[in-house]
Amino acid sequence: MLKFKLVSIALWSLVTILPLTEGNESFLLLTPDRVAEDSCLLKSYFGSYGRPLRHAFIGDVNCVMETARSLHSALMVAVPTVEGRRLVWLQEAGVDESIRGDTPTFDDQITELANGWTTLLMKQSESSTMYEESVQIKVEASSPGLDDAMVYRDGAGTIIAVPESFLPKLDTILPRFVVPIVLPTTSLGNIPVSQDAIERLQHILSKLSFNPSIASVLSHLNILRMQKDVGHLTGEGGSGLVSRHSFTDGARDAADWIRGEIEKSGATCEQRPFLEGFSPNVICRYPAIHNTTATTILSAHYDSRGSFGSLRAPGGDDDGSGTAHLLAIARVIGQKNISFHHNLELVAFAGEEQGLLGSKAYAHELRAQDANITLHIQADMLAYHSHSEPPQLGLPDLIGLPEAAYLVANVSKIYAPELTVGYTPACCSDHQSFHEQGFPATQVFERAGRIIDPMYHNSGDISNRTGYDFEQLKSITKVTFATILEVVGFDYEENEAT
Repeated sequence: MLKFKLVSIALWSLVTILPLTEGNESFLLLTPDRVAEDSCLLKSYFGSYGRPLRHAFIGDVNCVMETARSLHSALMVAVPTVEGRRLVWLQEAGVDESIRGDTPTFDDQITELANGWTTLLMKQSESSTMYEESVQIKVEASSPGLDDAMVYRDGAGTIIAVPESFLPKLDTILPRFVVPIVLPTTSLGNIPVSQDAIERLQHILSKLSFNPSIASVLSHLNILRMQKDVGHLTGEGGSGLVSRHSFTDGARDAADWIRGEIEKSGATCEQRPFLEGFSPNVICRYPAIHNTTATTILSAHYDSRGSFGSLRAPGGDDDGSGTAHLLAIARVIGQKNISFHHNLELVAFAGEEQGLLGSKAYAHELRAQDANITLHIQADMLAYHSHSEPPQLGLPDLIGLPEAAYLVANVSKIYAPELTVGYTPACCSDHQSFHEQGFPATQVFERAGRIIDPMYHNSGDISNRTGYDFEQLKSITKVTFATILEVVGFDYEENEAT
C-alpha cells in the first residue's frame, strides 16, 4: 500500500483535482500566504481553493520545501503519481442550517463515504460498461479506520484520487451537499488579472449611470417565455427530458435545443466537446461591429444533478434558471436586433457538477490563445427565494475579481433596485475556472447568504413548487443583461415585433 506523507499539518479546507502520471513523486503545497515572486514554485500554481482561501502548488520536494520555509503557514502532502488517476478536492457546498436537517457533519459524511468507497466504485463498475476496472484509491496512513480512498483529509476538505474514466459518475456517489472541484492538468502559471483589465472595469464603473436605452431593452424580457424555457429543460413542459446529467442523452438533447434557440437570435453557435462521453459546451458568439478582439462572456451550466440513486435530475434551479436567463437575453437580442461594439459570447457549460470540467477546458483554451476577455459572469441558481426574505442577488465572497462584483452590484442598484445585494459563500461554479486563468470573473447567485433551496441537488428541483420565483429570476437577468450592455456597448432597432 502506498503511504502518503504529511509533512506539516494545518486544518484547512481546499478544492482541487490533480492529473496523475506515472513517474517521480510530486508534492502538493497548500498555503494561505502569498508565494514570493522569485520562488521556484511561482509557475507551478494549481489554483486557489477553500475557506479560508489558500493557494495550491505542485512541485518536487526540494522546491516545495524551500518555498515552505519562507511561509508563515504551509501544508505539504506527498502525492505518488499513478497513471490515469486524478485528484479531486471535496468540500461542502455552503448550505444553510435550515436545509441540513439530520445531515451529518462534513467530516462524518467523508468518513461514511470512505468506509464504503470501494464498494460504491465496484457497483459503479459493474453497472456501467464505461468503467472497465475496479478503482483502487489510496488512503493517508495517518487516518486510521478509513478505507483506501483518501490522499489528504481534514474537517473541512478532502482530496481523493479517482481514475479519469470515473469522473462522469463522481457526482452520483457523493453526499448531496458535497461538491467536487477538479484541478487543472497542467500548471496555471499564476497569472493575475491584468491591471489593464481591472482599470477597464473601474472606468466603466466610474461612468455608470441610468441609461434609458438599456432600460428599454430590459423591458422586453418576457417572464412567460422564461417559464416555458425552464419547463422545457426540466421536462415539466412536455419536452421529454428526464435528466441533464452530463453523460445522458437528455443533456445532449438539451445542448441541441439550447444551440438552436440561441442561433435564432443571430448568434453563431457551436457544440464544443471537452472530454470523451460528456455532453458538449455550447458556445454562441455575437461578433463585434467594430474591429476588436475584446470579448465579454455570460454563462450558465446546463447539466444537472439529482437525488442519490435517482435517474431523474430536472435541475430547475441548478442550473435551469441560469440557462433560461441566457435564453431570455438571446431572445431580446434577436427581437431588438441588437448589435455589439465588442464581441459577446453566451455559453452553456456541461460537466459543472463533476468538478467544473467544461468551463475549465474552455478557460484553458482561451488562456492558451491569450484571449482578450473583458469580463466573465457566471449565472448559477437564480430562482429560489424564501417568502420570508426580500428578493436577493448574491456575489461570491472569496473567488472572483472584486471589481467585477462591484460593477454588477452597482448595475443592480440602477436597474433592479428590488434586489437586496450581498455576498454568498455558496460553492462552487464556473467563474472559478476563468478567475484561476487570470480573467476578470464573477458570479451571480439567488441569495446573499448560504444555499437555502430545499431541492438543491435533489430530483425534486422543478419550477412548479413553492419558492421558485420567476420574478427574482427576471430581476437578476436584468442585472446581468444590463452589465454586459454597459461593458460591451450596443446599438439596436426600435422593433416591437415578437
